Amino acid sequence: MEISAKVIKSKIFEVRGQKVMLDVDLAEMYDVETKVFNQSIKRNLQRFPSDFMFTLTDKEFQSLRSQIVTSKRGGTRYLPSAFTEQGVAMLSSILNSEKAIDVNIAIIRTFVLVKQSVLDYKDLSDNLKKLERKSNKNFKEIFTALDYLITKKQEEETLKNRKRIGFKPD
Repeated sequence: MEISAKVIKSKIFEVRGQKVMLDVDLAEMYDVETKVFNQSIKRNLQRFPSDFMFTLTDKEFQSLRSQIVTSKRGGTRYLPSAFTEQGVAMLSSILNSEKAIDVNIAIIRTFVLVKQSVLDYKDLSDNLKKLERKSNKNFKEIFTALDYLITKKQEEETLKNRKRIGFKPD
């Protein structure tokens, strides 16, 4: 059974400015106990430098728990490990089951989709800012033209309604 990108996306969090997945979620996806998953990591710790994997602080974990509406994590004795995209990719070198390969491919594809959506959002945001600047310039020109027309109309009305001097025909 393939895991959907939607499910994977729901398990990607931002911690320390990085998109990460927690060990408990990864273990669940790989269909192994978290304890077994973490033992495999500990046996291969040299493959996971701090930019691939790090342990959450208590404050970070509490913050994440408040974001996760349905927490089934219960009482954990250890703070979870967070894996960056590179850390997830490295998992493929230590988890060799067929399921692990399929899950890794799905996760990596989802990380790419998440990155692409962030880039698309940034492009959209930049385009909106450009449009706003252009519109503001255009609207400024329109308002200047309207002010000119209103002022001209007022001057014409003032001239028309002023008290005439000189010869007045009866």
